[in-house]
Amino acid sequence: MIGKLTGRLDSVHEGGCILDVNGVGYLLSCSTKTLDRLRDAPQAAQLLVETHVRQDAIVLFGFATRQERETFAKLTSIQGVGPKVALDILSAFGPEELAGAIRAGDRAGLRQANGVGAKLADRLVTELRDWAGGIQPPSGIAVAPTATVQAPAGAEADAVSALINLGWRRPEAQAAVNRAKTRLGDGAALESLIRDSLKELAR
Repeated sequence: MIGKLTGRLDSVHEGGCILDVNGVGYLLSCSTKTLDRLRDAPQAAQLLVETHVRQDAIVLFGFATRQERETFAKLTSIQGVGPKVALDILSAFGPEELAGAIRAGDRAGLRQANGVGAKLADRLVTELRDWAGGIQPPSGIAVAPTATVQAPAGAEADAVSALINLGWRRPEAQAAVNRAKTRLGDGAALESLIRDSLKELAR
């Protein structure tokens, strides 16, 4: 089984990438958050790998961090969460964000991820409560016990909605808008956010 790959990012496609390792291209399925890290990585990129062997194929899933890989394994252990849905959840939430939403019982926030409906959101909150209690927020960031994950507001939410209407999936749209907002700042106009986000998605 493959547990880790180090190589050069060859190309990015919807739902994953090809990592060139000494001339051999490995096709990996990844969250948008991992793909974002790969785009910013130096020439040599490293991915932790989860290998799934099916009757008709061997599928590789790539992760930028150990915590993301462990969260993926935890998610896929829940009834109704297959690998694709698990990656969609990890595209919408980092492990710490996901844990925070579960601790807060924020079912509406969890439903922002593709493939998560009301019943699955309930199941995530119920079955991952103990797991979420063991996930610490990033160092230096204080989180109140009653904190909830809020939906994007204002121009950011409108930009995400506009991209979804243009045919992009919510995790991809949200990730692109997040990167655009980081560059443009909190006071960015809606038109600027959409234009910059489209440039991100075209990369």
